[in-house]
Amino acid sequence: MSSRESILAAVRRNRPEPTPLPPVADFGGEATVEQFAHWLHFIGGQVIRLAADQPLEDAIRQLFPDAGRVASDLMPSTVPVDQQTPTAVLEAVDVAVLRGELGVAENGAVWVPEANMLHRALPMIAQHLALVLDHENIVATMHQAYAAVQHTGNYGVFIAGPSKTADIEQSLVIGAHGARSLVVLLR
Repeated sequence: MSSRESILAAVRRNRPEPTPLPPVADFGGEATVEQFAHWLHFIGGQVIRLAADQPLEDAIRQLFPDAGRVASDLMPSTVPVDQQTPTAVLEAVDVAVLRGELGVAENGAVWVPEANMLHRALPMIAQHLALVLDHENIVATMHQAYAAVQHTGNYGVFIAGPSKTADIEQSLVIGAHGARSLVVLLR
């Protein structure tokens, strides 16, 4: 047995018993579309309620009339994107239209799992981001959101508004290092 193997064996033998996580209180609250829209607007995003019969493509064209490069698996796409797409291609995307799985009313965040991103960098590097969310998938708190997403895969992000920073001379700059705008399209 090598030194490495004997050290690892000793570590395995002396590992403490796992302890269960403490219970986390559910702070409750009401999950309303109005509260979600209020907080998303407060942090620089926008909520648009789509009519039941309104095609997604028409809504995107109205919101982003000059967008020539669209990446999406929810509507016709002009930029094919997969996990191997170079970031130089992704940063030239005018609008990424992706499915959000869960909205959080208390802060306007939207959960986007990796399976919905096309590429991990796409939601962060596209010029504008549009997330399509079912209005029935809004929960009241982050506690409820974390409980709901615990078993949805290995990677995902909560996206809350467009990118922003206030580091420079205490001035808020929107779109500083990522998507310049975020619109959530509620169905």
